[in-house]
Amino acid sequence: MKLSYRKLGTGKALFILHGLFGSADNWQTIGKHFAEYFSVYFIDLRNHGQSPHSNEWNYEVMSDDLKELMQDEGLDKVMLLGHSMGGKVAMQFAVQCPDKVEKLVVVDIGPKKYPVTNQFVIDAIDKFDIGSVKSRKEADELMTPLIEDMGTRQFLLKNLYWNENQKLAWKFNYDVIKEKIKIVSEVTPTPAVPVEISVLFVKGEKSDYIFPGDIKRMSSIFPQAKLVTIPGAGHWVHADKPQEFFKAVSEFLLEKESGQSV
Repeated sequence: MKLSYRKLGTGKALFILHGLFGSADNWQTIGKHFAEYFSVYFIDLRNHGQSPHSNEWNYEVMSDDLKELMQDEGLDKVMLLGHSMGGKVAMQFAVQCPDKVEKLVVVDIGPKKYPVTNQFVIDAIDKFDIGSVKSRKEADELMTPLIEDMGTRQFLLKNLYWNENQKLAWKFNYDVIKEKIKIVSEVTPTPAVPVEISVLFVKGEKSDYIFPGDIKRMSSIFPQAKLVTIPGAGHWVHADKPQEFFKAVSEFLLEKESGQSV
């Protein structure tokens, strides 16, 4: 699948992968800082953003999409930065194609199987009559009783756009995501041999997606993995503590390369 993406900066290629119900737009602000050092690819994963919709949706095909993008761009190796679902895609790609990954950053997710944590969003959208909504303001008012947390609600409503019929619609492929929501929680497959690349796991201090007991599985797949915790951050680490996040990730990506410091 030909993914939609935006490219910014020069240098080694860095693919940034968003989470469920997200898009490349979520990373534009902090991504501009990474573009001072790297050639950053802001990518919409399949069934999200401006990328094509498909009934086929799992981590293997999403990983294959990245491989196709690399081929189209003539890239032999990339660095990957993925948040949540995007982190799962990045780990899947590293397991499938370890020779194509220079460094890997996984943000607030681990390789283990998770319970389905996004069903409340599906339930809210099911109750949200998008066909009758006339404005974004009205959409927010109608969504508020369904999703009380303003940050989650605004994150979701960023996916609204005016379609060719001048009606508000979702950018993401809601029907397929609803049907296959369990794939988001699937375990990262264990490779035949450990993946010997530099990996940084970034945890939000206030998030419960990564526990100390998860480190054993991380290390069994990625023996060179390191874990850093960002104080005061929740699951959206890069949004909660952007400066601290940028410093930790940039230092990891730049170390042993040019001697640059951030």
